[in-house]
Amino acid sequence: MPSIIAICRELRQRETVAEKVLWSYLRSRQFCNQKFLRQYPVCITSSFGKRLYYIPDFYCHEAKLVIEADGPVHLFKKEYDKNRDEVLKGLGLNIIRFRNDDIIVNPLQVLEKIKEHLTT
Repeated sequence: MPSIIAICRELRQRETVAEKVLWSYLRSRQFCNQKFLRQYPVCITSSFGKRLYYIPDFYCHEAKLVIEADGPVHLFKKEYDKNRDEVLKGLGLNIIRFRNDDIIVNPLQVLEKIKEHLTT
């Protein structure tokens, strides 16, 4: 079984067009001087003592913000996404989701919404 680091690396290599567009704005502290990471593993320990990992598309530790770029597959994963978001919220993280199409067609509007979450 591959390590979580190997899985994250593979996800970064197979990024979607929307992730690539958004990353071009978020990388290297060029957006609101915040450090964003992509495909960064967030670890929790289950009530049974098992380590579970969630891998957000983008993560800003300073702002406790998770950004998800949702493609068509998420139409079939609504319950999983809802549970995952609840777990991440339980860690004190804020989660915002954008459809891939919205990121590609109107990235500046998406960035404005992200900025609102960074300043609150």
